[in-house]
Amino acid sequence: MASNPPGQCCAVGVKHEGTAVGEIKQCGGVRTYFTYPKDKNTQNAILILTDIIGMDFINVQLIADQYAANGYFVAIPDLFDGKPAPMNDPNFDVMKWVQESMPKVPTVDPIIEATIKELRGSYGVKRLGGVGYCFGGKYVCRFLKQGKLDAGFTAHPSFVEADEVRGIQGPLSIAAAETDAIFPAEKRHETEEILAKHNVPYQMSLYSDVEHGFAVRCDLSKRRQKWAKEQAFLQAVAWFDEYVKGGFTE
Repeated sequence: MASNPPGQCCAVGVKHEGTAVGEIKQCGGVRTYFTYPKDKNTQNAILILTDIIGMDFINVQLIADQYAANGYFVAIPDLFDGKPAPMNDPNFDVMKWVQESMPKVPTVDPIIEATIKELRGSYGVKRLGGVGYCFGGKYVCRFLKQGKLDAGFTAHPSFVEADEVRGIQGPLSIAAAETDAIFPAEKRHETEEILAKHNVPYQMSLYSDVEHGFAVRCDLSKRRQKWAKEQAFLQAVAWFDEYVKGGFTE
């Protein structure tokens, strides 16, 4: 495995302030948050696959709006059928939830398949990048294939199998936290070794003074955490500007 299973750190964090500007509607039978770039063009798009807090979390909706402000049509499908994990609940047993309630590959794969099909169909998407936070990182790797996702970015991924990393067919960028029991140094190094033997472009950036989940749920009142979150976002935008908008494949 190239990352460990989720832990309690996946369900804690800070809720950010702001008002989302997108809309929620059906996409391929899946409840989905949509947000558009200023020109409403849908040819260059980003599919966000969330952490276990889900697509209704204001933090990830605000991030989606930021991608839209950078010229991308963005969709966030509901991977949890309206039943994501709660955040900051002291009585929440994340491991029990993982075992008993968390949707697995046979449930999640068809949701992503249906969403991609609709995006590339009726929405007219020509180039599609995938963003995976924590739980979603696994599925960015699974769908980084021809005709699915053209490029991928993941921050502090969880549950990623080594064979899923070996199976990617497109450029992959990774943002890692210095303190992360789910994607610790040995898992980062294992992932680097796999990617170094691969024939696709890759990037791995390590951010100090942050923990698992920082790219979505960090404390913005802490300067170093805020900076790391913003830089991870800019890392993703630069990656997609090259490999989605730029259409670069060699």
